[in-house]
Amino acid sequence: MSERKRPSPFCLRLTFEQRARLEADAAGMSLAAYIHWRLFDPDQPPPRQRGKAPVKDQEAIARVIGLLGQSRIANNLNQLARQANLGTLPVTPDTEAALTEAAANIAAMRAMLVKALGLDAGP
Repeated sequence: MSERKRPSPFCLRLTFEQRARLEADAAGMSLAAYIHWRLFDPDQPPPRQRGKAPVKDQEAIARVIGLLGQSRIANNLNQLARQANLGTLPVTPDTEAALTEAAANIAAMRAMLVKALGLDAGP
């Protein structure tokens, strides 16, 4: 099986102004993809770019991350799952109330994240 070598890279020196213009024209595309497109496929639509959706509400994201950091959700869920698998989880009114409260807290955090990210909550 023959091994295909990649062509050597091509280097191009630009002034700061030229590079700034190139980056502005690329509008979020990688410079390599933009240059390839402009040189070899200018009649085709530009290549698709990865979504870089900005966060709509940084403060809300920070609040949710803070709440997650203060909570022991992961540890508590792990303990509950372990006890449920062992069959030793007592289902008392207190346990049921705690699970209902935890589910409501998780739903509230999800809603905050969806809103802060500017996403559609869906069904």
